Amino acid sequence: MLGPAATGQELRAASRASMRSYARYWLETFRLPVLPAERLVGGMVETGQVDAMLGNLAGGRGVVVPLPHMGNWDQAGAWVIGRGAGSFTTVMERLEPESLYKRFLALRENLGMEVLPASGGPSPFGVLAQRLRAGKLVALPCDREVTGGGIEVDFFGEKALMMGGPAALAVQTGAALMPATLWYEGDRWGVRIHEEVPVPEVGDRRQKAAAMTQEIARVFEQGIREHPADWHMLQRVFVADLDPQRLASARGRVAARERAAPKNGAGPGPGQAANDWPAPTDTVTGGA
Repeated sequence: MLGPAATGQELRAASRASMRSYARYWLETFRLPVLPAERLVGGMVETGQVDAMLGNLAGGRGVVVPLPHMGNWDQAGAWVIGRGAGSFTTVMERLEPESLYKRFLALRENLGMEVLPASGGPSPFGVLAQRLRAGKLVALPCDREVTGGGIEVDFFGEKALMMGGPAALAVQTGAALMPATLWYEGDRWGVRIHEEVPVPEVGDRRQKAAAMTQEIARVFEQGIREHPADWHMLQRVFVADLDPQRLASARGRVAARERAAPKNGAGPGPGQAANDWPAPTDTVTGGA
């Protein structure tokens, strides 16, 4: 993010700033239920295509917002609800122990989010597609691949794996794919809603989703370069840093699930090709 010319001193300073930003995320998140709605909305510095996003929703077109683990994504959820988007739907990793998962679930539901579990039940893809077809908002952090079934993208000059769910949903439903990046703006928050990522005219659905996910990665690069300390990614992202054997094993499990899905009835619904059925997307890991 800082470039190869960054000195050790610059890296240490950036690391300290990043940990301060991450600690602020946790402090704020647990205070969100008691913060006034006026503060959550009025304290956001809005840039980009916010009006276009809200206009799509007002016109009955669903919007899927992919975002990295930047700034305070829970506050951004409260902000967009307060801006008139209504409740939105997201997906959360089922944490252990179960009591911890239920606490996070209650926190986010009390803020107005509909939260689907990433595991331990039916695939959330079908529910997300229904919400988008109904003209609703779906928000999915996707900068960290957790299942072995992600899409390989070019990211800061390296290969990385990202979740393909947001792009697959846009291809499948016709929803607008509008990435967001977040950061801290002094004692306030910042959000940029980026231009809609169009569906390519050529290629099958999987190829289209892959191309759109690469564009999402490019947008994330831009936002992270502008606010590197506010990217709260403490896990390995780049393929070169992953354990090859564990990655191969994870991909094998994903392939096995995809082969088994049509047999056990858990696969894609009517009109949804098997290759369009993405792996679950989480909203907590990397930030929890």
